[in-house]
Amino acid sequence: MTTTPLPASVTLEPVGFIRSCYQEKFGIPRQPGLATSARAELHLHGPCNCPEAVVGLDKFSHIWIQFVFHQTQSEGWRPTVRPPRLGGEKRLGVFATRSTHRPNPLGLSLVKLEGIQHRKGQVILELSGIDLLDGTPVVDIKPYLPWADSQPEATAGFAPDVPVTVPVLWTEDARQISESISAKIGQPFQQLVEEVLGQDPRPAYLKKRDREDFGVLLWDYNVRWKVRPEGFEVFAIEPAQAGK
Repeated sequence: MTTTPLPASVTLEPVGFIRSCYQEKFGIPRQPGLATSARAELHLHGPCNCPEAVVGLDKFSHIWIQFVFHQTQSEGWRPTVRPPRLGGEKRLGVFATRSTHRPNPLGLSLVKLEGIQHRKGQVILELSGIDLLDGTPVVDIKPYLPWADSQPEATAGFAPDVPVTVPVLWTEDARQISESISAKIGQPFQQLVEEVLGQDPRPAYLKKRDREDFGVLLWDYNVRWKVRPEGFEVFAIEPAQAGK
């Protein structure tokens, strides 16, 4: 049998970039679909930014997005990691997890395709249910096929069930600000906050400390919240500082 020489490396070029409600890694749900109101736009790039490339894609309700973990790729990887689902106390092989620290920093997300826009020569895919950081490079797009991609009988190892959510409470001032933001951006900001905080975005090591006050950047706003015995309380929403 003749052995074909293997390439020493593979070069990938972005087909587009994400413009997302998530302005920092902290707060992003650990899986897509957990925050259904999380919105983003995928702006196609270079030779892929042409209407012909998306002909027929609007007939699909969901798509696979393959992307680069651009913010963590410089940190390298290890053969074992500590999954947050296990409290950060048990190590598993990196290939048994969805850690962002991988030999090749590639991620895969299943997202809802809300629509396709063409604006001044720019092809834009409107997405929801995303777990993608603003600025994320996308390297491929594929349509989701329910009959091929859904496997109801599949098992899920250490993460068999949907995570239990944390109750989210609001001060009256924070709720009113949230309502005004929703009207301004044309999207349900309060629902987004509740879906994000409900997943408890704190890393495992912070859950063991007495720290109570946290903040998470969503769109152009810093949402501040405290840990209470009955849940997480949103007490302030402030414009994000420039450069954050």
